[in-house]
Amino acid sequence: MAKIKKGDLVVVISGKDKGKQGRVLEVLKDSDRLVVEGVQRVTKHVKVGQSQRGTRTGGIETVEAPIHVSNVMVVDPETKKGTRVGYRTEEVERDGRTRTVRVRVAKRSGKDI
Repeated sequence: MAKIKKGDLVVVISGKDKGKQGRVLEVLKDSDRLVVEGVQRVTKHVKVGQSQRGTRTGGIETVEAPIHVSNVMVVDPETKKGTRVGYRTEEVERDGRTRTVRVRVAKRSGKDI
């Protein structure tokens, strides 16, 4: 189970955007990186082309670049500060069967994420 997932609210703890918060848009598992909304924005030069309707595209765009997973922390839902992530196991009963489920928990406050 991943400690940080798509849709989580994270805070940047190091780098040029230190202190910024944003939602995780994409998780790149193979390179241990995340794309976070509004963080690590870079300018990208896009070659001029044409869409199907004939409009011209291209120019300079600002897009979010991936940031390493070690440079962000999940935001605690109670204190609104960065926290580490732990796990708690729960017994859940569905359709007469008992299953063991792992739940992500904020280490700072103990609340579910």
